[in-house]
Amino acid sequence: MNANRTLAASAVASFLGLVLAAPSGAADEAPAPAKRAPHEKCYGIAKRGQNDCSTATHSCSNESTSDGDAGEWLWLPKGTCAKIVGGVVNTATK
Repeated sequence: MNANRTLAASAVASFLGLVLAAPSGAADEAPAPAKRAPHEKCYGIAKRGQNDCSTATHSCSNESTSDGDAGEWLWLPKGTCAKIVGGVVNTATK
């Protein structure tokens, strides 16, 4: 019986230690959302099965059937697409 009391007392003490060690109000304060840098659709550079979203030929991401398809696109940080060979920011096949 004495061993059970000791075990229960140590469990309660551990729980109280954890509760008291946690910073007060931590659950009330949500972190500010991170600001996302501006992005743009870059057409013509997606590898087979690596596109970001749907097109006229399919309804989901990761379904492109060929590398460099002019109708497939990836989200890239603004200004990056112009630096990639074959990358086009605007296309008529959208």
